Amino acid sequence: MPTDSHMHTLDQVYDTYADMLYRVSVSILQSGDDAEDAVQNAFCRYLEHAPSFQDTEHEKAWLIRVTVNQCKDLLRRRKIRAWLPFEELPEMAAPDTASPVMEAIAALPDKYREVVVLHHLEEMSVRETAAALTISESAVKMRLTRAREMMRAYLTET
Repeated sequence: MPTDSHMHTLDQVYDTYADMLYRVSVSILQSGDDAEDAVQNAFCRYLEHAPSFQDTEHEKAWLIRVTVNQCKDLLRRRKIRAWLPFEELPEMAAPDTASPVMEAIAALPDKYREVVVLHHLEEMSVRETAAALTISESAVKMRLTRAREMMRAYLTET
């Protein structure tokens, strides 16, 4: 468990991060049920490892990284490649975001979708996104640039 002033109960950690982790998972997995599994697995890892964090930013980055890895594992294990129509996605998956944009995000390859979801939908900084995905800040910037190009091409085609 976190130490010093960063000591949180599981309930506090869950209340603080569960909705955000669920939105990230739905955006990656395109399935509410699978997203719930990924978030549940991430919190199980939290309990199993009882990690100690430097601060709440570190705790948040760890939980996002574990959740994204859980999503990747689910994608690999279940070979999920079918997309749900966006009308069926839970509202919280894309608050105030136009459907064509969400379709363009869904069409992105996984590594590009992850950075777009964290940086634009979850409003994380480039540094926070890099920490959550354990990649460099320059990799985040490059993936964002390429994702924007892919999305622009997708949106002009449709």
